[in-house]
Amino acid sequence: MGGPAWQPREDGKASPETACLPADITVALAGNANVGKSATMNQLTGAGQETGNWPGKTVECAGGVLLHNGFRIRITDLPGIYSLSTFSAEEQASREFILTNKPDIVVNIVDASSLERNLFFTLQLLELHIPFIIALNQMDLAAKKGIRIDGEKLSGLLGVPVIPTVAIHGKGIAELSDAIVTLAREKTPPRVIPYGREVEDRIAKIAALIPEGTGNEDRRAAAIRLLERGSAKLTGPGDVRADIAAAVRQYSAELERMHGEPAAIVLSGERYHAAERIVREVMDIRPPAPDDIPLSDRLDRIALHPAIGYLLVLLVLGGLLFWTFIVGGEISRILTAFLESVAPAPPFVAGSAPEILATGAWTGLVAAVTLIVPYVLPFYLFLSIIEDSGYLTRISVMLDRLMHRFGLHGKAIIPLILGFGCTVPACLSCRILESSRQKLIAAFLTTLIPCSARTVVILGVVAAFVSIWWALALYAFDILLIVILGRIAFRAVPGEPVGLIMEMPEYHVPSGSVVLSQTWSRTKSLVWIVLPAYIIGGIAISLAYSAGLLDPINAALYPITVLLLGLPAITGVVFVFGIVRKEITVLTLATLFGTTVFSTVLSPVQLIVFGLVTMIYTPCISTIGVFVKEFGWKKALFVTAAETGLAIALGAIAFRLLSLVM
Repeated sequence: MGGPAWQPREDGKASPETACLPADITVALAGNANVGKSATMNQLTGAGQETGNWPGKTVECAGGVLLHNGFRIRITDLPGIYSLSTFSAEEQASREFILTNKPDIVVNIVDASSLERNLFFTLQLLELHIPFIIALNQMDLAAKKGIRIDGEKLSGLLGVPVIPTVAIHGKGIAELSDAIVTLAREKTPPRVIPYGREVEDRIAKIAALIPEGTGNEDRRAAAIRLLERGSAKLTGPGDVRADIAAAVRQYSAELERMHGEPAAIVLSGERYHAAERIVREVMDIRPPAPDDIPLSDRLDRIALHPAIGYLLVLLVLGGLLFWTFIVGGEISRILTAFLESVAPAPPFVAGSAPEILATGAWTGLVAAVTLIVPYVLPFYLFLSIIEDSGYLTRISVMLDRLMHRFGLHGKAIIPLILGFGCTVPACLSCRILESSRQKLIAAFLTTLIPCSARTVVILGVVAAFVSIWWALALYAFDILLIVILGRIAFRAVPGEPVGLIMEMPEYHVPSGSVVLSQTWSRTKSLVWIVLPAYIIGGIAISLAYSAGLLDPINAALYPITVLLLGLPAITGVVFVFGIVRKEITVLTLATLFGTTVFSTVLSPVQLIVFGLVTMIYTPCISTIGVFVKEFGWKKALFVTAAETGLAIALGAIAFRLLSLVM
C-alpha cells in the first residue's frame, strides 16, 4: 500500500496550486450494483456523479477529491461488482482497479437491507487482506423491513470498521470520512475468516508454494484465486511455476471429488455459508405484521403484475410521449410566439450582411430555446424521477418478457429507453450488457430510437403542418422498424440472448436534489454547447447560403433529394447540416426558406417524407463519435452507411405510395 507519508495540509482546504498534486490517501468505493456507491461519492466529494436506481448505471470509474482533517483524499467510484471471480466488463474494471492500482483503502458499500447477499463480495475483499471499511448503507430501508444490525459486532467479527450510513441523505458521511483517515494512519488489516478444514488445508498448501511478492495479491489470496480457477495464472505478469500449477490442479481435483462440484462452486459455497453464519450473529429481524407489509412489496404486486404491470408501463411511457408530442409541442409554439413578439426575427435578405447575421443568430437562438425548454428539460426531469424512484428497473423486467419474443434482450430496454432522450448516453449505456455481440446490436438499435432531436423534427415539420396522427404514425413506424431489425440482427448474429439478471432496488421517494442534479447534468451540455452552436450555425448557414456556397452540395445530391425522394433540391444541404444534430434540419429549413411555416414551401407528402428520412438517416456526429470509440471505425461507418441507405430507400418508397393517396 504505497504512497506518500501522511502529511496533511495545515489548513485542510483545497487550493488551485494543490489541485493536481498526488493524493495523501487513495480510496476506492466498491460494492454490488445499486447499493449507493454513487450517492456516497456525491456526499464525499460533491463531484456531481449521477445516481441512478438501476443496475449498471456506473460503467466507468469516476473520481473526486475530498479534503478532510487536512488530508487530500482521492476517491474513485468503481462499477458495481458482485464477485472478484466473474468477468463482466464492469466487474473486470473494478477487480483490476483494486488489484492493480492498489488503493490505500477500499470502502465496501453494503446494502444493509440485503446484508447476506452483499457479504459474498465483502468476504472476497477479506481474502485480499487489504485495509477496507464497510459502509453499511440504506439503514433506513433496513429499519423499515424490521432489520436491526449490530454494527459493532460485525466490525469485531470481520476486523474492519463498520459505519452505518444513509448516503442519499448524507447520514454517516462525516463518520465515514473520519474512519478513512484513521484507517490510513493505522493500516489495520482485516481478520481472516476461515472456511472449511478441507478447503483451508489446500489453500495453505498452495500458499506455501507461492513466493512472497508474486503477482498483485498476497499469498493466501493468490492461492484462493488459483484454486478457484483450477489454473496456473496469477493476477500479475506471467504464469506460476510448474510445481505450483501441478499442485493447483491436484487440489482442485481433490475438492471436486470430495464435493462432487468444481472447486469454484465449493469456494462460493464456503463464502455463502460464512456470510450466513455472520448474519445470524449480527442481524435481528422483526417480521412485519400482515398489515405491515413493506410498501415496496405492495407496489411490486402492481408493477410486476402480468397484466396490470404492462398497463402501468404503457401509461408511464405513454405519459412521457404525450408530454413530448402534445404538451411540449404546445409550449414550444407559445414560447416561439412570445420570443417573436418580444423581438421579431429580421427578414431574410441575402444582400445585407448585418441582416444576414441577425437572421441567422435569431433563428438559431429561437430553435435552441424552443428545443431545450419544452422538450429536453421535461423529458430528463421525468426520466430522473422514474430512475430515482426505482421504477425504471421494473420497466426493464416487465418488458424483458415481451421483448424476448421479438429477439431483443430485456436488459437492452434501459439503453432503448434512454435513447428517447439522447442517443449518445443511450449508446454508452450499452456497456451494461454482458457480451460484445449484445452491446453492438443494442447500440445499433439505439441509433434508430426517436430521440428528442428527432422528435423535434417530427413535431416541428410533420405534426405542426400535416397532423399529429401522421407524426404518431412515423413514431410507430420507427418503433416497428427497430423491432424488425432487432429480430433480424439477433437471428443473423451467432449466439443466443441470455436471461435478464438484474438487481431489484427498493422504491424510493425521489430526492429533489438528486433529480434536479441529474436533470441539469444531462441538460447543461445543451445549454453551454448546443445554444452557441445553434446561434453560430444559424449565422454560418445564412452566410453560406448568401455566398452561394451551398449550391454545389444541392447539385451533387439532386439525384437523391429530387429524383428519389421528391423533395426540393435545396433540402440536400439540409440533410448535410443535419449530420451535426438532427434538429438542425429544422433550423436549416427555416433559414434557407426564410420562413418557419413549412406548409407554404413543402407539400404534405414532402413534409412526411422529409420527417421520415431525417428520423432514420445517419446518426448525429456525436453518436458516430461514441460508436467509433466503443466499436471502432469500421462498425461506425457500416452503421452510418446502412442507416443512410435504409432511409433513402424507405423515403423513396414512401414518396411514391403517399403520392397515390394524398
